[in-house]
Amino acid sequence: MMNMDPSRVNTPCYLIDLGLLQGNLEILNSVSQRTGCRILLALKGFAAWSAFGLCRQYLHGAAASSLHEARLAAEYFQKEVHLCAPAYRDDEMADYLQIVDHIVFNSHTQWQRFKEQAQKAPRRIECGLRINPMHSEVKTKIYDPCAPGSRLGIPLSQFRPDRLEGIDGLHFHTLCELNADSLARTLAAVEKQFGQYIGQMKWMNFGGGHHITRPDYDIDLLCRLITDFAARFPNLQTIYLEPGEAIALNAGFLIASVLDILHNELDIAILDTSAAAHMPDVLEMPYRPAITGAGLPGEKKHTYRLAGPTCLAGDVIGDYSFDRPLRTGDRLIFHDMAHYTMVKNTMFNGINLPDIVLFDPNKDQYTIQRRFDYEDFKSRLS
Repeated sequence: MMNMDPSRVNTPCYLIDLGLLQGNLEILNSVSQRTGCRILLALKGFAAWSAFGLCRQYLHGAAASSLHEARLAAEYFQKEVHLCAPAYRDDEMADYLQIVDHIVFNSHTQWQRFKEQAQKAPRRIECGLRINPMHSEVKTKIYDPCAPGSRLGIPLSQFRPDRLEGIDGLHFHTLCELNADSLARTLAAVEKQFGQYIGQMKWMNFGGGHHITRPDYDIDLLCRLITDFAARFPNLQTIYLEPGEAIALNAGFLIASVLDILHNELDIAILDTSAAAHMPDVLEMPYRPAITGAGLPGEKKHTYRLAGPTCLAGDVIGDYSFDRPLRTGDRLIFHDMAHYTMVKNTMFNGINLPDIVLFDPNKDQYTIQRRFDYEDFKSRLS
Protein backbone atom coordinates (compact mmCIF):
# COMPACT_ATOMS: atom_id res chain seq x y z
CA MET A 1 0.00 0.00 0.00
CA MET A 2 2.92 2.36 0.63
CA ASN A 3 3.71 2.33 -3.10
CA MET A 4 0.19 3.31 -4.12
CA ASP A 5 -0.47 6.84 -5.40
CA PRO A 6 -4.17 7.77 -4.99
CA SER A 7 -3.76 10.74 -7.33
CA ARG A 8 -3.28 8.37 -10.28
CA VAL A 9 -6.85 7.02 -10.25
CA ASN A 10 -10.28 8.53 -10.68
CA THR A 11 -12.60 8.42 -7.68
CA PRO A 12 -14.43 6.64 -6.38
CA CYS A 13 -12.61 3.41 -7.18
CA TYR A 14 -12.01 0.01 -5.69
CA LEU A 15 -8.30 -0.71 -5.98
CA ILE A 16 -7.04 -4.28 -5.59
CA ASP A 17 -3.35 -4.50 -4.76
CA LEU A 18 -2.13 -7.65 -6.53
CA GLY A 19 0.99 -7.78 -4.37
CA LEU A 20 -1.02 -7.87 -1.15
CA LEU A 21 -3.44 -10.37 -2.69
CA GLN A 22 -0.56 -12.64 -3.64
CA GLY A 23 0.80 -12.42 -0.11
CA ASN A 24 -2.53 -13.72 1.24
CA LEU A 25 -2.61 -16.50 -1.34
CA GLU A 26 0.89 -17.62 -0.38
CA ILE A 27 -0.18 -17.92 3.27
CA LEU A 28 -3.21 -19.98 2.28
CA ASN A 29 -1.10 -22.17 0.02
CA SER A 30 1.27 -22.85 2.92
CA VAL A 31 -1.68 -24.22 4.92
CA SER A 32 -2.57 -26.51 2.02
CA GLN A 33 1.03 -27.67 1.72
CA ARG A 34 1.33 -28.40 5.45
CA THR A 35 -1.98 -30.24 5.86
CA GLY A 36 -3.10 -31.54 2.47
CA CYS A 37 -6.37 -29.63 2.73
CA ARG A 38 -7.90 -27.95 -0.31
CA ILE A 39 -8.76 -24.26 -0.09
CA LEU A 40 -11.54 -22.74 -2.17
CA LEU A 41 -12.36 -19.14 -2.99
CA ALA A 42 -15.86 -18.36 -1.66
CA LEU A 43 -17.33 -16.08 -4.31
CA LYS A 44 -19.87 -14.58 -1.91
CA GLY A 45 -16.98 -12.65 -0.37
CA PHE A 46 -14.73 -11.92 -3.35
CA ALA A 47 -15.70 -12.39 -6.98
CA ALA A 48 -13.37 -10.04 -8.87
CA TRP A 49 -12.80 -12.43 -11.77
CA SER A 50 -10.01 -10.33 -13.23
CA ALA A 51 -7.91 -11.56 -10.28
CA PHE A 52 -8.84 -15.24 -10.72
CA GLY A 53 -5.76 -15.92 -12.85
CA LEU A 54 -3.60 -15.13 -9.84
CA CYS A 55 -5.89 -16.90 -7.36
CA ARG A 56 -6.02 -20.19 -9.23
CA GLN A 57 -2.22 -20.47 -9.06
CA TYR A 58 -2.61 -21.06 -5.32
CA LEU A 59 -6.17 -22.28 -4.67
CA HIS A 60 -7.97 -25.49 -5.63
CA GLY A 61 -11.26 -24.08 -6.81
CA ALA A 62 -14.20 -21.84 -6.01
CA ALA A 63 -17.31 -22.13 -3.83
CA ALA A 64 -20.59 -20.81 -5.24
CA SER A 65 -24.05 -20.26 -3.79
CA SER A 66 -26.02 -19.47 -6.94
CA LEU A 67 -26.13 -20.30 -10.62
CA HIS A 68 -24.46 -17.03 -11.59
CA GLU A 69 -21.59 -17.64 -9.16
CA ALA A 70 -21.22 -21.22 -10.36
CA ARG A 71 -21.05 -20.08 -13.98
CA LEU A 72 -18.47 -17.44 -13.09
CA ALA A 73 -16.35 -20.06 -11.32
CA ALA A 74 -16.59 -22.48 -14.24
CA GLU A 75 -15.79 -19.86 -16.86
CA TYR A 76 -13.02 -17.92 -15.14
CA PHE A 77 -11.60 -20.01 -12.26
CA GLN A 78 -11.63 -23.26 -14.25
CA LYS A 79 -10.82 -25.58 -11.35
CA GLU A 80 -13.10 -27.34 -8.84
CA VAL A 81 -16.57 -25.77 -8.56
CA HIS A 82 -18.40 -26.37 -5.28
CA LEU A 83 -22.03 -25.39 -4.68
CA CYS A 84 -23.88 -24.83 -1.40
CA ALA A 85 -27.16 -22.93 -1.00
CA PRO A 86 -30.19 -23.04 1.32
CA ALA A 87 -32.36 -24.41 -1.52
CA TYR A 88 -32.23 -25.01 -5.28
CA ARG A 89 -34.73 -24.21 -8.02
CA ASP A 90 -36.04 -27.05 -10.16
CA ASP A 91 -35.43 -25.09 -13.35
CA GLU A 92 -31.74 -24.50 -12.54
CA MET A 93 -30.60 -27.94 -11.42
CA ALA A 94 -29.87 -29.21 -14.96
CA ASP A 95 -27.58 -26.22 -15.50
CA TYR A 96 -25.82 -26.83 -12.19
CA LEU A 97 -25.17 -30.46 -13.08
CA GLN A 98 -23.29 -29.41 -16.19
CA ILE A 99 -20.78 -27.17 -14.41
CA VAL A 100 -20.33 -28.06 -10.71
CA ASP A 101 -18.22 -30.82 -9.18
CA HIS A 102 -19.72 -30.79 -5.67
CA ILE A 103 -23.27 -30.02 -4.55
CA VAL A 104 -24.12 -29.61 -0.86
CA PHE A 105 -27.79 -29.91 0.07
CA ASN A 106 -29.16 -27.93 3.00
CA SER A 107 -31.86 -30.44 3.99
CA HIS A 108 -32.80 -34.07 3.54
CA THR A 109 -35.86 -32.99 1.56
CA GLN A 110 -33.69 -31.14 -0.95
CA TRP A 111 -31.42 -34.17 -1.22
CA GLN A 112 -34.35 -36.50 -1.83
CA ARG A 113 -35.82 -34.08 -4.36
CA PHE A 114 -32.69 -33.92 -6.51
CA LYS A 115 -30.95 -37.19 -5.64
CA GLU A 116 -31.97 -39.15 -8.73
CA GLN A 117 -31.24 -36.22 -11.05
CA ALA A 118 -27.78 -35.72 -9.55
CA GLN A 119 -26.92 -39.41 -9.68
CA LYS A 120 -28.00 -39.68 -13.31
CA ALA A 121 -25.98 -36.65 -14.40
CA PRO A 122 -23.67 -37.29 -17.38
CA ARG A 123 -20.67 -36.46 -15.18
CA ARG A 124 -19.77 -37.57 -11.67
CA ILE A 125 -21.12 -35.13 -9.04
CA GLU A 126 -19.99 -35.37 -5.43
CA CYS A 127 -23.01 -34.81 -3.16
CA GLY A 128 -22.98 -33.64 0.43
CA LEU A 129 -25.20 -32.44 3.27
CA ARG A 130 -24.82 -29.27 5.29
CA ILE A 131 -24.99 -29.92 9.01
CA ASN A 132 -25.63 -27.44 11.81
CA PRO A 133 -23.94 -28.26 15.14
CA MET A 134 -25.93 -25.42 16.81
CA HIS A 135 -22.65 -24.12 18.21
CA SER A 136 -22.42 -20.32 18.01
CA GLU A 137 -19.10 -18.49 17.84
CA VAL A 138 -20.24 -15.38 15.91
CA LYS A 139 -21.32 -12.40 18.03
CA THR A 140 -23.19 -10.47 15.30
CA LYS A 141 -26.39 -12.50 14.96
CA ILE A 142 -27.13 -11.58 11.36
CA TYR A 143 -23.90 -13.41 10.42
CA ASP A 144 -24.30 -16.39 12.78
CA PRO A 145 -25.23 -19.54 10.81
CA CYS A 146 -25.90 -21.37 14.08
CA ALA A 147 -28.18 -18.82 15.73
CA PRO A 148 -31.46 -20.17 17.14
CA GLY A 149 -33.95 -20.63 14.33
CA SER A 150 -31.26 -20.68 11.64
CA ARG A 151 -32.32 -22.06 8.25
CA LEU A 152 -28.73 -23.10 7.47
CA GLY A 153 -27.84 -26.74 7.86
CA ILE A 154 -29.38 -29.83 9.42
CA PRO A 155 -29.29 -30.01 13.25
CA LEU A 156 -28.72 -33.39 14.83
CA SER A 157 -32.38 -33.59 15.88
CA GLN A 158 -33.40 -33.50 12.19
CA PHE A 159 -30.55 -35.63 10.83
CA ARG A 160 -31.63 -38.83 9.02
CA PRO A 161 -28.95 -41.55 9.01
CA ASP A 162 -31.25 -43.65 6.85
CA ARG A 163 -30.93 -41.11 4.02
CA LEU A 164 -27.15 -41.07 3.62
CA GLU A 165 -26.96 -43.43 0.65
CA GLY A 166 -25.21 -41.50 -2.11
CA ILE A 167 -23.86 -38.81 0.22
CA ASP A 168 -20.08 -38.32 -0.15
CA GLY A 169 -19.38 -35.62 2.42
CA LEU A 170 -20.59 -33.26 5.12
CA HIS A 171 -20.30 -29.48 5.22
CA PHE A 172 -20.56 -27.06 8.12
CA HIS A 173 -20.10 -23.31 8.33
CA THR A 174 -20.14 -21.72 11.76
CA LEU A 175 -17.56 -18.91 11.68
CA CYS A 176 -17.21 -15.28 10.60
CA GLU A 177 -13.91 -13.36 10.88
CA LEU A 178 -12.69 -15.70 13.63
CA ASN A 179 -9.44 -17.30 14.75
CA ALA A 180 -8.50 -20.97 14.93
CA ASP A 181 -9.62 -21.32 18.57
CA SER A 182 -13.21 -20.89 17.36
CA LEU A 183 -12.68 -23.68 14.86
CA ALA A 184 -11.31 -25.90 17.63
CA ARG A 185 -14.49 -25.49 19.68
CA THR A 186 -16.65 -25.98 16.59
CA LEU A 187 -14.86 -29.18 15.60
CA ALA A 188 -15.40 -30.58 19.09
CA ALA A 189 -19.13 -29.91 18.78
CA VAL A 190 -19.30 -31.33 15.24
CA GLU A 191 -17.41 -34.47 16.17
CA LYS A 192 -19.46 -35.06 19.33
CA GLN A 193 -22.75 -34.83 17.42
CA PHE A 194 -21.90 -36.20 13.98
CA GLY A 195 -18.71 -38.22 14.51
CA GLN A 196 -20.35 -41.58 13.77
CA TYR A 197 -21.46 -40.28 10.37
CA ILE A 198 -18.18 -38.59 9.49
CA GLY A 199 -16.65 -42.05 9.50
CA GLN A 200 -18.80 -42.89 6.47
CA MET A 201 -17.72 -39.88 4.39
CA LYS A 202 -15.09 -39.23 1.71
CA TRP A 203 -14.66 -35.55 2.52
CA MET A 204 -15.49 -32.79 5.01
CA ASN A 205 -15.90 -29.11 4.30
CA PHE A 206 -15.07 -26.81 7.23
CA GLY A 207 -16.80 -23.86 5.54
CA GLY A 208 -15.65 -20.26 5.73
CA GLY A 209 -15.09 -17.51 8.25
CA HIS A 210 -11.48 -18.54 8.91
CA HIS A 211 -9.48 -15.28 9.15
CA ILE A 212 -6.30 -17.09 8.17
CA THR A 213 -4.44 -14.12 6.68
CA ARG A 214 -5.03 -11.82 9.65
CA PRO A 215 -1.70 -11.01 11.36
CA ASP A 216 -2.70 -12.57 14.70
CA TYR A 217 -4.29 -15.72 13.25
CA ASP A 218 -2.94 -18.94 14.79
CA ILE A 219 -1.94 -20.83 11.64
CA ASP A 220 -0.08 -23.51 13.59
CA LEU A 221 -3.25 -24.34 15.54
CA LEU A 222 -5.28 -24.45 12.33
CA CYS A 223 -2.84 -26.90 10.77
CA ARG A 224 -2.88 -29.09 13.88
CA LEU A 225 -6.69 -29.12 13.90
CA ILE A 226 -6.82 -30.21 10.28
CA THR A 227 -4.14 -32.90 10.52
CA ASP A 228 -5.49 -34.26 13.83
CA PHE A 229 -9.03 -34.41 12.45
CA ALA A 230 -7.79 -36.23 9.35
CA ALA A 231 -5.89 -38.69 11.55
CA ARG A 232 -9.01 -39.46 13.59
CA PHE A 233 -11.00 -40.07 10.42
CA PRO A 234 -8.65 -41.89 8.03
CA ASN A 235 -11.57 -42.60 5.69
CA LEU A 236 -11.56 -38.92 4.66
CA GLN A 237 -9.80 -38.28 1.38
CA THR A 238 -10.07 -34.50 1.52
CA ILE A 239 -10.77 -31.65 3.92
CA TYR A 240 -11.95 -28.40 2.35
CA LEU A 241 -11.87 -24.82 3.60
CA GLU A 242 -13.55 -21.93 1.79
CA PRO A 243 -12.39 -18.64 3.36
CA GLY A 244 -13.64 -15.96 0.98
CA GLU A 245 -12.68 -13.05 3.20
CA ALA A 246 -9.17 -14.24 4.11
CA ILE A 247 -8.23 -14.36 0.44
CA ALA A 248 -8.71 -10.63 -0.11
CA LEU A 249 -8.24 -9.45 3.49
CA ASN A 250 -6.46 -6.08 3.59
CA ALA A 251 -5.66 -6.38 -0.11
CA GLY A 252 -8.09 -3.77 -1.42
CA PHE A 253 -8.95 -0.12 -0.93
CA LEU A 254 -11.76 2.28 -1.74
CA ILE A 255 -10.41 5.66 -2.79
CA ALA A 256 -12.82 8.59 -2.51
CA SER A 257 -12.78 12.36 -2.85
CA VAL A 258 -14.29 15.12 -0.71
CA LEU A 259 -17.08 16.90 -2.60
CA ASP A 260 -18.10 19.47 0.01
CA ILE A 261 -17.66 20.51 3.63
CA LEU A 262 -20.61 21.76 5.68
CA HIS A 263 -21.46 22.31 9.33
CA ASN A 264 -24.51 21.28 11.36
CA GLU A 265 -23.50 21.02 15.00
CA LEU A 266 -20.33 19.33 13.73
CA ASP A 267 -18.23 19.44 10.58
CA ILE A 268 -19.48 17.12 7.84
CA ALA A 269 -17.60 16.04 4.73
CA ILE A 270 -19.69 14.84 1.77
CA LEU A 271 -17.76 12.26 -0.25
CA ASP A 272 -18.23 10.80 -3.73
CA THR A 273 -18.62 7.36 -2.20
CA SER A 274 -21.60 5.98 -0.27
CA ALA A 275 -21.88 3.72 2.76
CA ALA A 276 -25.27 2.51 1.57
CA ALA A 277 -24.29 1.85 -2.04
CA HIS A 278 -20.56 1.11 -2.00
CA MET A 279 -19.73 -0.36 1.43
CA PRO A 280 -23.02 -1.71 2.85
CA ASP A 281 -21.37 -3.58 5.73
CA VAL A 282 -20.80 -0.15 7.33
CA LEU A 283 -24.57 -0.01 7.90
CA GLU A 284 -25.29 -3.73 8.23
CA MET A 285 -22.67 -4.91 10.70
CA PRO A 286 -22.08 -2.09 11.74
CA TYR A 287 -18.49 -1.84 10.53
CA ARG A 288 -16.00 1.02 10.77
CA PRO A 289 -13.38 0.98 8.00
CA ALA A 290 -9.92 2.36 8.69
CA ILE A 291 -8.78 5.41 6.71
CA THR A 292 -5.16 6.28 5.99
CA GLY A 293 -4.04 9.05 8.35
CA ALA A 294 -7.33 9.24 10.25
CA GLY A 295 -8.11 8.60 13.89
CA LEU A 296 -11.08 8.25 16.22
CA PRO A 297 -13.29 11.29 16.87
CA GLY A 298 -11.31 13.82 18.91
CA GLU A 299 -8.08 11.84 18.64
CA LYS A 300 -6.65 14.30 16.15
CA LYS A 301 -7.21 18.04 15.88
CA HIS A 302 -10.01 18.11 13.29
CA THR A 303 -13.04 15.80 13.49
CA TYR A 304 -15.52 15.25 10.64
CA ARG A 305 -18.55 13.15 10.01
CA LEU A 306 -17.97 11.43 6.64
CA ALA A 307 -21.14 10.96 4.63
CA GLY A 308 -22.23 9.80 1.21
CA PRO A 309 -23.91 11.61 -1.69
CA THR A 310 -27.23 9.71 -1.71
CA CYS A 311 -30.54 11.07 -0.40
CA LEU A 312 -30.60 8.46 2.41
CA ALA A 313 -30.38 10.37 5.70
CA GLY A 314 -28.43 7.53 7.25
CA ASP A 315 -25.81 7.35 4.49
CA VAL A 316 -23.06 8.04 7.03
CA ILE A 317 -19.71 6.26 7.09
CA GLY A 318 -18.70 7.49 10.54
CA ASP A 319 -16.85 10.17 12.50
CA TYR A 320 -13.09 10.46 11.95
CA SER A 321 -10.39 12.91 12.98
CA PHE A 322 -7.50 14.29 10.94
CA ASP A 323 -4.31 16.24 11.58
CA ARG A 324 -5.34 19.05 9.22
CA PRO A 325 -8.67 20.38 7.98
CA LEU A 326 -10.23 18.51 5.07
CA ARG A 327 -10.68 20.43 1.85
CA THR A 328 -12.79 19.87 -1.25
CA GLY A 329 -10.86 17.57 -3.58
CA ASP A 330 -8.92 15.77 -0.82
CA ARG A 331 -8.64 12.02 -1.36
CA LEU A 332 -9.35 9.48 1.36
CA ILE A 333 -8.19 5.87 1.30
CA PHE A 334 -10.52 3.37 2.99
CA HIS A 335 -8.79 0.11 3.92
CA ASP A 336 -9.84 -3.54 3.54
CA MET A 337 -12.38 -2.88 0.79
CA ALA A 338 -11.88 -5.83 -1.57
CA HIS A 339 -14.27 -8.30 0.05
CA TYR A 340 -18.01 -7.86 0.73
CA THR A 341 -17.99 -4.53 -1.15
CA MET A 342 -17.96 -5.19 -4.89
CA VAL A 343 -20.16 -8.27 -4.38
CA LYS A 344 -22.77 -6.37 -2.32
CA ASN A 345 -22.77 -2.85 -3.74
CA THR A 346 -25.76 -1.26 -5.46
CA MET A 347 -26.65 1.64 -7.75
CA PHE A 348 -29.17 2.98 -5.24
CA ASN A 349 -30.30 6.51 -6.06
CA GLY A 350 -28.60 6.19 -9.45
CA ILE A 351 -25.21 6.71 -7.82
CA ASN A 352 -22.56 5.26 -10.10
CA LEU A 353 -20.46 2.33 -8.94
CA PRO A 354 -16.75 2.88 -8.29
CA ASP A 355 -14.22 1.91 -10.94
CA ILE A 356 -12.46 -1.42 -10.39
CA VAL A 357 -8.70 -0.98 -10.68
CA LEU A 358 -5.90 -3.53 -10.39
CA PHE A 359 -2.61 -2.22 -9.02
CA ASP A 360 0.57 -4.18 -9.75
CA PRO A 361 3.25 -2.85 -7.38
CA ASN A 362 6.01 -4.71 -9.20
CA LYS A 363 5.28 -2.74 -12.38
CA ASP A 364 3.85 0.38 -10.71
CA GLN A 365 0.91 -0.18 -13.05
CA TYR A 366 -2.74 0.79 -12.60
CA THR A 367 -5.22 -1.06 -14.84
CA ILE A 368 -8.86 -0.01 -15.02
CA GLN A 369 -10.73 -3.31 -15.22
CA ARG A 370 -14.21 -1.85 -15.22
CA ARG A 371 -15.81 1.59 -15.45
CA PHE A 372 -19.56 1.79 -14.95
CA ASP A 373 -21.99 4.17 -16.59
CA TYR A 374 -25.66 5.01 -17.16
CA GLU A 375 -26.25 1.88 -19.24
CA ASP A 376 -25.32 -0.29 -16.24
CA PHE A 377 -27.94 1.49 -14.15
CA LYS A 378 -30.55 1.40 -16.90
CA SER A 379 -30.01 -2.26 -17.76
CA ARG A 380 -30.87 -3.36 -14.21
CA LEU A 381 -34.35 -1.93 -14.57
CA SER A 382 -37.19 -2.04 -17.07
